[in-house]
Amino acid sequence: MSSSVGGGGVYQSSGMLSRDQLLHLFQRFSFLTSQPDVKKRIADAVLDKQEAVAVTTTIQEEIFLEMGIDPRFGLACLGKVNVVYESDRDLMIQFYGFVAKEETVCEEAELGPEKFEERMYMQQKIQEQQLEMLKYMRYFHLDDQSTILEKIHQHMERANFETEASILSEEQIQDIVRRRVSPVFQPT
Repeated sequence: MSSSVGGGGVYQSSGMLSRDQLLHLFQRFSFLTSQPDVKKRIADAVLDKQEAVAVTTTIQEEIFLEMGIDPRFGLACLGKVNVVYESDRDLMIQFYGFVAKEETVCEEAELGPEKFEERMYMQQKIQEQQLEMLKYMRYFHLDDQSTILEKIHQHMERANFETEASILSEEQIQDIVRRRVSPVFQPT
């Protein structure tokens, strides 16, 4: 592991970040980006026509410096996490949570608090509808479930993968199953 000197300190700049270092980064990033002053910093940058992700990247670089890690090296390691730690299920879950947190923080800064809250509410409602649909689907045979899921996939493709397209009503599901069981008569 080599180090580089900068700002009066020696920073890790080779090898790969350890599991503990990554978990510390994820936790620290989540904590910082939930603080009102950091949220304001990101929102102000967006108002100044900067990309929100540029600010979140800067925050990550600051955390790396706190940890004694060269920021460029740290960011490069983040790009390799899913390859180096692919068999560490818990770390991968934490990593994807970290990525999702960054996306959420950026979205909140770009939309503003009111629109963001509205969007989160709508997403929650859609997730509740999806869950109810999946619960209802459990009553059908596995072949029917596969057919229903295929229809949902086709529906989503036609709707350019809009989230709302992933929901079918009970009546739509029943119709799909009915058509599967008794196909339309086709003369030979």
